[in-house]
Amino acid sequence: MTKKRVVLTFPKDLVSSPIIYHLVKDYDLVTNILRAQIMPDEEGKVVLELDGDKSNIEKGLKFLKKQSIHTELLGQDIKIYDDKCINCGACTSVCLSEALSLNKKTFELEFDRSKCILCGLCLNTCPVKAIEITF
Repeated sequence: MTKKRVVLTFPKDLVSSPIIYHLVKDYDLVTNILRAQIMPDEEGKVVLELDGDKSNIEKGLKFLKKQSIHTELLGQDIKIYDDKCINCGACTSVCLSEALSLNKKTFELEFDRSKCILCGLCLNTCPVKAIEITF
């Protein structure tokens, strides 16, 4: 099993199409929607984690491209600037997925990227703006 995180950009005429359904049904992929911005008659964006056989993921990505959906692998999704961070823990209080935590021994901020769902709640909570989401 392989996991890939991708950013999908849907043309406005495909926003109401069951694209994710086809990834699950036709390509046997487990999908986890990490973030989505979908509005009727507007271009849509979805951050999606795909889990499955490597060849099925590749076939699913080819399917998306044939549907005119722009796909790009999610590179660096969250950036924490250690030189700015004061380890106050404010971000940990709003992190629903528990991706951000304070080390109980060192009291330093720790980030588990695999748990992050890119909700963005930590951004405005950080008093020194040490966290940034990049796509």
